[in-house]
Amino acid sequence: MSNQTVIFEELEATEGGFIGVARLNAPRSMNAISLEMIRLLKSRLDDWAKDEKIRAVWLEGEGDKALCAGGDIVALYRDMTEPRSDSHQAGVGKHFFTEEYDLDYLIHTFPKPFIVWGNGVVMGGGVGLMAGGSHRVVTEHSKIAMPETSIGLYPDVGAGWFLNRMPGRTGLFLGLTGARLNGADALFLGLADRFIRHDLKASVLETLQQADLLTTSAANISEVLRRFAEESSNDLPQSVVRSHYDEIQSLTDAHSLEEVVGNIAGYDGEDPWLKRAAKTIATASPTALAIHWQHYHQSQHASLSEVFNKELTLSLNCLEKGEFAEGVRALLIDKDLQPRWQYPTLASLDSAWVNGFFERS
Repeated sequence: MSNQTVIFEELEATEGGFIGVARLNAPRSMNAISLEMIRLLKSRLDDWAKDEKIRAVWLEGEGDKALCAGGDIVALYRDMTEPRSDSHQAGVGKHFFTEEYDLDYLIHTFPKPFIVWGNGVVMGGGVGLMAGGSHRVVTEHSKIAMPETSIGLYPDVGAGWFLNRMPGRTGLFLGLTGARLNGADALFLGLADRFIRHDLKASVLETLQQADLLTTSAANISEVLRRFAEESSNDLPQSVVRSHYDEIQSLTDAHSLEEVVGNIAGYDGEDPWLKRAAKTIATASPTALAIHWQHYHQSQHASLSEVFNKELTLSLNCLEKGEFAEGVRALLIDKDLQPRWQYPTLASLDSAWVNGFFERS
């Protein structure tokens, strides 16, 4: 296996063209994306955007377990908690978020077809990589979530934009609870375009290499994916979100964060998916819940670039104010599952504290 954290290939296609393949190559961490990987991807995508021979781009993760499980949280934690004398090592977090959002925005606005194979775990930063693709594929193994509120962060990577474009208030609910989604959910919510069995991946790529990618490449790619999706239709699971849509609407039908969180946390039914959501929201960072609530509502009419600009301010403040570091410590470093949140309840939250996350220093 290559030691490169991102592997790049150029697969020969028709009429002298090529498909650029980028493979995240950190399978031990389920392809968690690091600053190095972000920089490698951004540089190569910039080149491929200008290279006339590259007709389309394909993004995938090494192995069968994940496209990308999120950002390199351990590196961010060290940057937040360990003083560094070497100035070149300082500010990793600032560079990470700035360059990650630039990469995500590039994928959203890429001038050529951009196919994302969203197999396995796709969480946090992985959703940021997938959301902007022009042709987003999920499989029977896809497990998608934005679970940031559990670690004192908030749904970022453009979530203020794409969560607002989901049916009803499902985006609000998913950002608050971090509820896990399957491939059918991703289709229903607009996070994916096709469901294709994972064992067909090689055949999909081979067929794309034979397709006409010179004149109507986007349409021809869509046609190829459609055929494989039809072949996979019997394996499509039930959409959990679709089947719970009315309940989600009811639980989130309130004018304040406190009421909505109370509705969800107070769920006393027997449905396991909603019971997990209730358990998660009850232990999430109240600060993170309030940030998501405010960001979600403030971004309803914002452009994609405006959302990324807002999120950069939010994320840089999250690096500085301690809530994010404490959440990572409790859940991923010490694993004591006892985060000491700055404000332990929504009722105790100081509005000035929350508003401070939205202010650029």
